Amino acid sequence: MNVLWRTLLVLFRARRRLRREGPVDPNSVGRLRLRVLPTDIDLLRHLNNGRYLSLFDLGRWDLLTRTGIAGAMASHGWYAVVAAETITFRRSLELWQRFDLETRLLGHDDRAVYLEHRAVVKGEIYARAIIRARILRRSGGTVPHDELFAAVGRPEGVPDVEAWVHEWAAASALPSTKRPAPSDWR
Repeated sequence: MNVLWRTLLVLFRARRRLRREGPVDPNSVGRLRLRVLPTDIDLLRHLNNGRYLSLFDLGRWDLLTRTGIAGAMASHGWYAVVAAETITFRRSLELWQRFDLETRLLGHDDRAVYLEHRAVVKGEIYARAIIRARILRRSGGTVPHDELFAAVGRPEGVPDVEAWVHEWAAASALPSTKRPAPSDWR
């Protein structure tokens, strides 16, 4: 429940900043200042590995809202879903510790948009996640990138997605929902 309240607070603040300051460049790095709360820790008293990804959602909401992309998507009945994600941990975040959540758009390919999240303390990366997201229609189906960029604008100057990110996406992909994906442990 606490991430729900944090999400609502992030959305409120992001919309207020969007109204006051106007949209930010989609190539900018979004930053949120967060603190590890008692509801975020595990028995080892550090940020639970699963909670990182929940908190990184806050960075996506903030960046997509402040760029104006979230509003444009909502007006068209579109939404983003995470299709794949990978996270690497370097150091633990401890109870009550403050950290910066940094979020940036890595780029896109013909099927997905890629984002990077970092948990940063005093300029040092503690954890990093790469997210592959698809844009879907509430009425069903995937939104082609041409249609997406016609509605929200194509971010200029976005670097090419690094080759290893494409390799990871291909290697971690499951069959499409139109094909069987039996759970066979052989």
